[in-house]
Amino acid sequence: MVFAHIEYLFLLLLLIPYIIWYIMKRHHNEASLQIADTSVYATAPKSYKNYLLHVPFALRMLTLAMIIIVLARPQTTNSWQSSEVEGIDIMLAIDVSTSMLAEDLKPNRLEAAKEVAAEFVNGRPNDNIGITLFAGESFTQCPLTVDHAVLLNFIHGTRCGLIEDGTAVGMGIANAVSRLKESKAKSKVVILLTDGTNNRGDISPLTAAEIAKSFGIRVYTIGVGTNGEAPYPYPVGGTVQYVNMKVEIDEKTLAQIASTTEGNYFRATSNSKLKEVYEEIDKLEKTKLNVKEFSKREEAYRGFAWVAFLSFLLELLLRYTILRRIP
Repeated sequence: MVFAHIEYLFLLLLLIPYIIWYIMKRHHNEASLQIADTSVYATAPKSYKNYLLHVPFALRMLTLAMIIIVLARPQTTNSWQSSEVEGIDIMLAIDVSTSMLAEDLKPNRLEAAKEVAAEFVNGRPNDNIGITLFAGESFTQCPLTVDHAVLLNFIHGTRCGLIEDGTAVGMGIANAVSRLKESKAKSKVVILLTDGTNNRGDISPLTAAEIAKSFGIRVYTIGVGTNGEAPYPYPVGGTVQYVNMKVEIDEKTLAQIASTTEGNYFRATSNSKLKEVYEEIDKLEKTKLNVKEFSKREEAYRGFAWVAFLSFLLELLLRYTILRRIP
């Protein structure tokens, strides 16, 4: 039940001082007939009228309360809602070559990418999302799934060294496309993150982009890494030393891949920039939500009005018949 004018219910607070006034009035009321001693009436049986003494006041309070509720216009509501959620199928293609251990992003490129990818997944509960890893080769670490708890476990378990080293960008795209090509979703997306230049694989990046385009799949490409040189950990005799390695990202090819598939290319030179990139992609690829809502309201004041009328009538009957006072 809802109220069309719910603010009228605040008038119920006015009943509190009325109750206080009634109690104080009864306490200070003078007797109509004064006698010297009332002890003789102590053992006298009580009339049923003694038990009805405060009933008129209670009925008046009930009447006032019902009138206030009627003024607030109580209504019953009968609503029906139907939501249609159209998710997006997304494959995350992540570079796990050893260059992803460079520490220009903190703690390194791969860990930063994993953290931001996990946030991205958590923000899209209605989407099918999977993971493809690539280095010198490519494989599917997790197929498309809506079980994001399992997906997040795979993301956190991603590390360098799982496959032969290298950067097979074309194979990474092709593997992701193979997982999306049979999808019935209206929107299919690959988000590819890499820090290098394609140097391995049997499929070139641009050929893979053409394949993605033929299946209506958009590819968003992300080049991760600072400008210039980046510190890279290099094990030497049981210790780790850092050498500065030149950052070489084939931005031209990554931009061509995105352009061919009607996606976008982004450059992430820091943790904050990488997060901004995923937030931008999140805005571009929104899940469609269609809601149909029907609502019908009917006035429900009649019952309260009848209670007010009957309680008022009963109060008058008691006050001027059984509980009538002699002036």
